[in-house]
Amino acid sequence: MAEWLVEEGIGERRALLIEGEEVLAARLRWPGELVAGETRPARLTRKLANTRRGLVTLDNGTEALVDHLPANATEGISGTIRITRAAIAERGRLKRAQARWVENAEDTPTAEPLPGKPVHRFEHGAWEEVWHAAFSGSIAFNGGEILCSVTPAMTVIDIDGDMRPRDLALAAIPAIAQALRWFDMGGNIGIDFPTLEAKADRRAVDEALAQALEHWPHERTAMNGFGFVQIVARLEGPSLLHRFARSRVGMCARYALRVAERSEGAGVTLLTVHPALKAKLKPEWLDELKRRTGREVRIETDPALALETPSAQVVGS
Repeated sequence: MAEWLVEEGIGERRALLIEGEEVLAARLRWPGELVAGETRPARLTRKLANTRRGLVTLDNGTEALVDHLPANATEGISGTIRITRAAIAERGRLKRAQARWVENAEDTPTAEPLPGKPVHRFEHGAWEEVWHAAFSGSIAFNGGEILCSVTPAMTVIDIDGDMRPRDLALAAIPAIAQALRWFDMGGNIGIDFPTLEAKADRRAVDEALAQALEHWPHERTAMNGFGFVQIVARLEGPSLLHRFARSRVGMCARYALRVAERSEGAGVTLLTVHPALKAKLKPEWLDELKRRTGREVRIETDPALALETPSAQVVGS
């Protein structure tokens, strides 16, 4: 039976939906982020004229867009909001978190940041496989691969391979279903299948996609004559693809700490990273690494290392 497992990392919290030895889905949260479902006190700082929408400011100074304001709400009043979508960073801008004004805060339980069974660490390779797939934005399948890209309008999934168009489209569907869940995707998603001229071929792909996504809540269009399918799913926060698109070095810095934490032995933890990562390794993160491992930590840089391939070993002091 599938079960969500949660690993408390340094600078992030990770969750995997596991069934047997298979990873079905993944989620990622960073400390201090607003999370869909949580309730927070806020002050209405701006109300849009002739609407029940506005802008609120939380006690930590974060701003969020709010709707369902009381009809008599005035700027300056305090109350409670429920987050419906976390903030999402996109190219050149930050999309503020979205929230709903809550009339009866006592009757509105707050959501857990990432519900699941806490574990000391995931089985080796489980998180690594998801993380590297999201880093590259690709998942291979027999005969090709899918390529995922984040744009301001939507997340786009392209299909590449050397099979006949109909066969390629059908072969890509399991990888597409995997990517949607592994990368925690939502919002507007476009799938660019190979162009299929025959209606019967397009119908076959539509039916196969419907079956693959049967238990994944969404709405979608039928494939058009150019092979394009649009999916709309609930968006509660940044996907793993969004995080890599806007915070690639930050993602890699946190991954380096995870690699270092999993190293074993007595001595000093020597963590070697690309120079760009060193500045992202916050002192409090390194203190936490030291506390968790019981070892001193030494950081070295190597420009020959890729961002995504840190090296950690335990050496003599």
